[in-house]
Formats: sequence, C-alpha cells, structure tokens
Amino acid sequence: MGAAVAPTDATAVGVVSRLLPRRNVTLLRAESLINDGTALVVYSLAVGVTVGSEHLGAAHVSGLVALSYGGGIAAGAVVAWLGIQLRRRVRVLGDTLPDNLTIILLPFSAYLVAEQVEASGVLAVVVCGLVMSQAGPSIGRAAARLQTEAFWSLGMYLLNGALFVLVGLEAQAAVRELSGTALTQALLLVAAVYGALVVVRFLFLFVSVYAIRALDRRPRQRKRRMGHRARVVSALAGFRGAVSLALALSVPYTVDSGTAFPDRDTIVFVTAGVVVATLVVQGLILPAIARWAQLPRDQETERELGLARTTAAEAALDALPAVAADLGTDTDVTERLRAEYETHLNTLRAATTSVPESGALVRRHRQDATLRLALLEHKRSAVINLRDRHRIDDGVLLQVQQQLDAEEVRLSQVTDPE
Repeated sequence: MGAAVAPTDATAVGVVSRLLPRRNVTLLRAESLINDGTALVVYSLAVGVTVGSEHLGAAHVSGLVALSYGGGIAAGAVVAWLGIQLRRRVRVLGDTLPDNLTIILLPFSAYLVAEQVEASGVLAVVVCGLVMSQAGPSIGRAAARLQTEAFWSLGMYLLNGALFVLVGLEAQAAVRELSGTALTQALLLVAAVYGALVVVRFLFLFVSVYAIRALDRRPRQRKRRMGHRARVVSALAGFRGAVSLALALSVPYTVDSGTAFPDRDTIVFVTAGVVVATLVVQGLILPAIARWAQLPRDQETERELGLARTTAAEAALDALPAVAADLGTDTDVTERLRAEYETHLNTLRAATTSVPESGALVRRHRQDATLRLALLEHKRSAVINLRDRHRIDDGVLLQVQQQLDAEEVRLSQVTDPE
C-alpha cells in the first residue's frame, strides 16, 4: 500500500498547470515520472515477498533497483532509435496513418520491452518520449502531428476514466467485504495514510532543501532556490492518481499456497480513498494557496514563444527572394506575400514592446483575426448548405471543413492566446 500511494500523478498535475509557473510544473512532472520507477520496484518486491516468489536482501534489492532504472533507460533509448528509423521510412509513403500508427505503438513497445527484462516500463516510456520529442519535429509531418495530438488527448481521457471506473467497481466490492469493524478501520486508515503523505511531503520539501544548500554552495545552485510559499504550493500539488490506482488493482488475489492475499480489499479501498482525498481536498484548496503564495508570473514562456515566432517570420522573409526565384513565382505574388509577412513580423515585435503605436498594431491584428474567425462560420454554413442541397458530396464537405477547422484553430490562438 505504501508503494501504491507513494508516486504522485503527472496527469493530475497537468490539470493545475495554469496555476503554477512552468518551473514548478516541470519539477512536479519530473518527480512523478521518476518516482514511478522506484515505487514499482518496491511494489513488485513487496508483492513477491508476500506471495513467496521473492526474498529480501540488500544485494538483491539493489540489483532490482539498478535493473529497473538501467534496463528501463536502455529499453526506452533502443525503442526510440528504432522508432526514428521507422518513421523516416514511413514518411516517404506520404500517408499520415502509418506514421500515426508508429507513433502510437512506440510507447507500448518501449513498455513491453522493458517488462520483458523486468525493468521499469514507466522509465522506458519516459526515455522513449524524451528522445522522440527531440527527433519528432524534424521527421514528422504536420498532418500526422495534428492527428496524433487529437488522438492522445482523447485516449488519455478515456484511459484515465476507465481506470477510475475499474477502481470504483473494485472499491465497491471491497466495501462489501469490509463490513462492521473492518470498514471502520479502513476509513481510519484512509485518514491516517493521507495525513502521513501530507506531513512527510511537507517535511521532505522543507528539510531536503537545507541539506542541499549545505552540500552544494555553488552560485548556480543558489539561483535555483525557491521561497517557502512556493514549496507549500508544490507540497499541496502532490496528487495521487493513475499509477496508484493501477498498482492497487494489480495486487493478486491469492499467494503461491492458494490462500487469499492478505488484506487485498483493504489495500484497494485505502488506495482509492487516498487518491480521492488528494484530488478533492488538495484540489479544492490549491487555487487559494497558489494565490496566497503570490508566485511570480511566468513570463519566460511568453518570451520564448515570441522569440520562436519572430525568428520563424524573419527566416521566411530572408528566404523569400531565393525561394520565389527557384519556384518561378510572379513578382506581384511575391510582393503581396512579403507585405503579409512584414505585417505579421511587425505585429510580433510590437507584442513585446510597450510603445503606444505597438498596442494599436496588436489591437488591429486581433480585430482582423476576430473578423476572419466570424466569417468562417458563414463559409462553413454555405458549404454545409451545398451538401444538404446535394450539390456536393460528403467527401468534398469533409475536405473543405478540415481546411476551415485548421484556419479556425490558428485564428483562435490569436484572439485567445491563453
């Protein structure tokens, strides 16, 4: 049960990411992903000892931890390298479906390979994802990326929902088995375990920082320091979620001798209760605590976003004459495109300055995007009307609608940057 409730949940942290600066969210997500590997080793060892297939020992446990981390990292790196080679060959086909299929299968492949060598599948997926995030933008296609992003958003939502449904069914069965005094003890255990998690997390975050400062006195380390209020927010953001539920559900029903696994119903019930407590209690008070902490507004993301967009527009303007010459583009078309890019570039530069004229330029740009966005509805209605009057086929409607949807998403980012 301790192994099940130990790791924090990266998905739950993402829900409150807008409340916290990017640095805090990155630390919470990294903590969750790395702690999963340790928790899974402890969990598998605890279950193995209970059912009679494992034994305790310093060398044995150390070897399991080393295999979990080393094997997981190696499996993730190998699968990612193979995935890059495969995606480069699939891209030649020009079809988004094979590319998307490869992307979808990569994390599952990394997990299965790591599990075959009894390493951490979670770390394998993390390493595979990190490698692919570096190589993916240069080998992927735009259509495949849009399709993949939509799939994973829906898939992650459905998987988390299905997991909570399964836990609800298991918890219901556990409650039926825990009657009278056992149920009361389980409820008290939920409160005790939840309280222990909160207290230990606060102690660790506040005590460990002084140990780090005592050991590492470099100026670089001092720049990474956070205030006490920021640590309070990080402590309360330690939600439990999918991994804890999955571990509780995977506790076996029997041991090697055939007898029932001791206190399985209690483990499932308490884990589910702790997950609900962290999500409900901490989730409700975290927004107020984040406001109390007065964390600095994260301007680094906006600065980097402006830098990326400005650099891209400048690169396009610099390359425009040569590209137009290679393609044999007419002069009037080139000049019209140059004017559009210059206007776009001036708007990007104006967004990072406080000159009065820049504010007017940004306002006109947003008004232009808002007007175009409103006109898209008329375009969409006109095309749907053609389909309803049997003037065009459903396939034609789909192609036009995809173009209009892509334009709507682009314009929505201008009118509503958040």
